Amino acid sequence: MLRVNIVGIGPGNPELLTGAAIKAIKESNILIGDKRMLAAFTEAGKKTYDTIKTADIVAIAAAADPQKDVVAVLVSGDVGFFSLAKTISGRLPDCKCVRYSGISSLVYFAAQLQMSWDDAKIVSMHGRKQNLVAAVAANKKVFSLTGGEHTPQLLCRQLCEHGLTDVQVYVGENLSYPEEKITSGTAAEISRQKFPSLSVMMIVNERAMKHPPVVHGLADELFTRSKVPMTKQEVRSVSMSKLMPKATDKIYDIGAGTGSCSVELALLAKQGHVWAFERNPEALELIHKNKALFGIENLEIIAGEALENIKDMPAPDCVFVGGSGGDLCEMLDIIYTKNPNCRIVINAITIETLAEVAEYYKKHQDYSLEIVNICVARSRKLGSYNLMMAQNPVYVMTALKKDE
Repeated sequence: MLRVNIVGIGPGNPELLTGAAIKAIKESNILIGDKRMLAAFTEAGKKTYDTIKTADIVAIAAAADPQKDVVAVLVSGDVGFFSLAKTISGRLPDCKCVRYSGISSLVYFAAQLQMSWDDAKIVSMHGRKQNLVAAVAANKKVFSLTGGEHTPQLLCRQLCEHGLTDVQVYVGENLSYPEEKITSGTAAEISRQKFPSLSVMMIVNERAMKHPPVVHGLADELFTRSKVPMTKQEVRSVSMSKLMPKATDKIYDIGAGTGSCSVELALLAKQGHVWAFERNPEALELIHKNKALFGIENLEIIAGEALENIKDMPAPDCVFVGGSGGDLCEMLDIIYTKNPNCRIVINAITIETLAEVAEYYKKHQDYSLEIVNICVARSRKLGSYNLMMAQNPVYVMTALKKDE
């Protein structure tokens, strides 16, 4: 049986190879790896193949003589850390594969930064789709590989777009080589510089919320905001409690605005699904940002007029209406046609909308309508005193089927 040594060569500098890795390479007469890896191990009598393609490696192993040959596949870093070793595992069934650990880029970079890494969230943006923004928002320390279009400057630009401009970022280039370079700065500063695509990043967020509070009514400051109206924390908390979303519910958020309610609903209905309907382009951009910020997968954002878009959607279990664009009664008719037992909460700040809702349910006697008027005042510092600033009063209207 052909022996195949899968050797982690560390960051690249031969001085960082383990003794076991050096021995495995010496006893191998066939070496496979990319040009940079092979450069340090060219010796007389060894065949070298400049490739990291799985199909090529399989073909080379198949052509080797098990009686005479020993193959070494050189992989960067450690064999267990986003490694080619994982890709070729199981693809060499007639070979005896032995793995030799190496120093990973994470271990080496953390040592160079004089930083522990056992508490770091590990992400790879090299050929993979992962949510770096959500990882940084939720973790004090994040290590990330970069690559392809996901350069350090682009990734930091994305962090800035989601309100994470001040997180501390360390970028490592050409680790372990003479031209090694480590740059530090805020995400905003790093976003304005240029780095090689194949770099590594350590990101420190001192304000990360690793374990967000298990409540509805998350603090307004947690969301990315702009001039787009947002349902404030106190009103959102009451609205969510009135809506009573269940873990498996299908939910509409109509007139989603910044997406604060959409996010909360998606967090509460983790096994369900939320559709956020919004027509304002600026608001749509914010919803996408907040979806990414919280790392939510069960939230679908629907652009355009809600009246038209809800017609083809699955029947909802509950609906939150933050804005209707003047089509409220027609939308309620469509929703009740889909599910007569749908729970509905409508927020309004105008007397006209209050009157419209009250008149609608006066004609639909199968439903009970509860109206709560929420008046909130928040403190604001004025010298050494606290001045209470009144917020706009909001009507929270809850409609439930009477037989529920």
